[in-house]
Amino acid sequence: MSSIQAISIDNLGRDKSQLKLVEEAENKAVLTHYLHNYQNGVKKHYEKDALLTLNNYLECEQQSDNFPVLLENTLQQLLSEVENVPFPTPENYKFKFIDLFAGIGGFRLALQNVGGKCIYTSEWSSNAKKTYRANFGEVPFGDITKEKNKNYIPDQFDILCAGFPCQAFSIAGNRKGFADTRGTLFFDVEQIIERHQPKVVFLENVKNLVSHDKGNTFKVILETLEVKLGYKVFNKVLNTATHANVPQNRERIFIVAFDPNQVENYLNFEFPEEVKLTKTIHDFIEKEKQDDIYYYKKDHKYYPELERSMISKDTVYQWRRVYVRENKNNVCPTLTANMGTGGHNVPLIKDDFGIRKLTPKECFAFQGYPVHDYILPKLANSNLYMQAGNSVTTSLIERIAKQICMVL
Repeated sequence: MSSIQAISIDNLGRDKSQLKLVEEAENKAVLTHYLHNYQNGVKKHYEKDALLTLNNYLECEQQSDNFPVLLENTLQQLLSEVENVPFPTPENYKFKFIDLFAGIGGFRLALQNVGGKCIYTSEWSSNAKKTYRANFGEVPFGDITKEKNKNYIPDQFDILCAGFPCQAFSIAGNRKGFADTRGTLFFDVEQIIERHQPKVVFLENVKNLVSHDKGNTFKVILETLEVKLGYKVFNKVLNTATHANVPQNRERIFIVAFDPNQVENYLNFEFPEEVKLTKTIHDFIEKEKQDDIYYYKKDHKYYPELERSMISKDTVYQWRRVYVRENKNNVCPTLTANMGTGGHNVPLIKDDFGIRKLTPKECFAFQGYPVHDYILPKLANSNLYMQAGNSVTTSLIERIAKQICMVL
């Protein structure tokens, strides 16, 4: 038994003589999904492949009547691993949801907070998977465009969540009422909706989706949901600063669609109302001196311009290639995925110790993450900045989710 005392999901398959299957991320994904659903009926959906993974790992340990005990002990150790995380899957839940294009778990965090249980998640970025795994104990499945990953989605769930990337839609030669979505990632969302018919579809995207291609892209999405799939659709552009009490100027389009055959009172749905912004940037930035890497040195070529322009400690500034722009409303500008790569949208502040960039932890705070509990794994800062910029604002997602739950 001593050979499995230190077993973990991470070291499964490191010895190729023990297990070749687990070298593939999907095997760790199916195993963690199985463990997360160990106490409910969804367990059966992942059981065959999960036990195959474990059986292969323990193959060299199979010794007559001792193997069942060995397998059970292994399962208990791995169960403890996936449960000992900051945001474990809730035991008591009101609804089930899936998390597509999951990123670092902004949708999951919000929906768990209102009583939801995630039974499937997918994300292609290996770095985002590390952050997701550290906080939720689950390895997301990979590329959702691959049929094998779609096939792991359980048959029944209540809400489909997706912050899908915006891709161009072709409308050339359209003769049939709405354009072809093939070749776009929305097409994969469409396929999953058609196959599983969830009660609710909950989508998020950049505000520009509404005007992309002169409005045709957004028209395609709405017509696909309404005409082809038969859902009743609500959509609205909401700002983090006006609807989540988080001082970040971040406008996003939200789409909530109900299956009228399963949700009779769908007309009762309303997006959340505006709330007064009572928090300031000082509720989200660190008061102590940060690591020197975040501060501009006085011999930096742009320091004179920064020092001249950045006079207030009560707002967040933007570096716009050759000049500094102050946010007159004293909020953080929209966090972007390129802010950690030397781009022109790097958020800057002036504190008691100098002029510096926001830290990744502060960026996560401006996205509504509970930074005292949420784990940022050991990744390059550029990766963490990208993850924060690509994320949803969790507190705004949670407010919309509460409105959905009132209807359900």
